[in-house]
Amino acid sequence: MSKLYLVPTPIGNLEDITLRAIRVLKEVDLILAEDTRSSKILLNHYNITTPLRSHHLFNEHSQVVSIVEELRLGTRVALITDAGTPAISDPGFLLIRECVRNSIEVESLPGATAFVPALVNSALACERFCFEGFLPHKKGRQTRLESLKDEARTMIFYESPHRLLKTLISFAEVFSPQRKASVSREISKLYEQTQRGTIEELIEYFSQKAIKGEIVIVVSGKES
Repeated sequence: MSKLYLVPTPIGNLEDITLRAIRVLKEVDLILAEDTRSSKILLNHYNITTPLRSHHLFNEHSQVVSIVEELRLGTRVALITDAGTPAISDPGFLLIRECVRNSIEVESLPGATAFVPALVNSALACERFCFEGFLPHKKGRQTRLESLKDEARTMIFYESPHRLLKTLISFAEVFSPQRKASVSREISKLYEQTQRGTIEELIEYFSQKAIKGEIVIVVSGKES
């Protein structure tokens, strides 16, 4: 029976994958991977020999129709990204939407994603939050930030190491230097770190450090 499986993959430690995910990756007919080279490391580690095909930001538009047709013919397909859950700041949405439009069953497995451990470990309120992913690099960046100026929920952002300081400075200007926040990097990896404090303190801290690894920034909401 044809089905699209959305399979989360480890964000660092290769052990952060479920037994169910391993079984599904072994049983499907095809795995769509954001980067086949990095995915092969995971698949080889678990002796998964399922055929692999590249499916990423730059080719997903052109591939969606043909993949849906394969699914309609009975192919069982798993979608994975380099790390984390498909469609969360990664490719996947277009294919999921098209499968739903064509009445093809989609099954999303639970598993690794970077923002959940970063949020829980931030020591900030996590009963209500909004996930903003990556901010626009240029056009629309300031507009997005201004729209969040009065957001009362805890906010979560993804960021690259070389843009961290610039982003923290923008947060200080829009939200206030005294707003509480945390910066988590290298989640589940050997050098995992979470630094907490005010935005001003985080700017001072990371101004004196070499910044490496994937970044999750958690910012407290505006107090009433």
